Amino acid sequence: MAFISSKVCRCLVLVTFALLPLSMAMDSLGSYCSGNSLAGNSKAVASINSVLTDLVTKGSTDGGFATSSAGKGNSNVIYGLAQCRGDVSTGDCQACLASAANQILTSCNYQSDSRIWYDFCFMRYENENFIGQADTDAGVIMVNVQAMDNGKTFQKAVGKVMSKATAQVTQAGSGGLGRVKDQYTPFVNIYGFAQCTRDLSPLTCAQCLSTAVSRFGQNCGAQQGCRILYSSCMVRYEIYPFYFPLATSGSATTDMTKYTKIIVHR
Repeated sequence: MAFISSKVCRCLVLVTFALLPLSMAMDSLGSYCSGNSLAGNSKAVASINSVLTDLVTKGSTDGGFATSSAGKGNSNVIYGLAQCRGDVSTGDCQACLASAANQILTSCNYQSDSRIWYDFCFMRYENENFIGQADTDAGVIMVNVQAMDNGKTFQKAVGKVMSKATAQVTQAGSGGLGRVKDQYTPFVNIYGFAQCTRDLSPLTCAQCLSTAVSRFGQNCGAQQGCRILYSSCMVRYEIYPFYFPLATSGSATTDMTKYTKIIVHR
């Protein structure tokens, strides 16, 4: 059962980046800060700064994904990972990663396990090697406060959409993304999206996505939209187009006033 942690919730920071493009001028969706403070360890701080810089540089030029490590000695080695949502533009990816690298330090102040989620990207670093491992222990759940009628019917339809989306992720030519649009009623479509971090094997990715989707029923009910963002994968559905290319003209940003947000960890 997901729960709210007072320790983790203190890590939430709301910041507006006024100089970013309109699509990126939004708050981080949430952050998770845990472990020991490394702020007094100059070698560890240097490793963290090096990794974050490397993630921004590599992620901005390598299709929106990067891993990095720096330092020597058990207490000074830092591992990092960054990934943009696979459907966003290079410019939005670059802007998101730059903001994430800056904000993760403000939010977590050099704690040894630090993670931050945005609409368009995710970034983390840790003093233990997590690369290639599925992680569904910490994350952000966002639930639309508006519910659909005929809840069981809608949940079943969402399940079909997300089954298609998650199956797409590991298919050749998908680019590691699952994007599905299904008609629910003559006037309502359901849009589904799924993605794993690119360090995962296909089997590990499928397991991460399965875990995330299995928690829709528990956390999302029959709400009009929901997303579950973990450190290794993400799943989302809405009744409006939100992934690129947009099915209709307009903005893909989220109206946060219509969502409740939970930071979860085990």
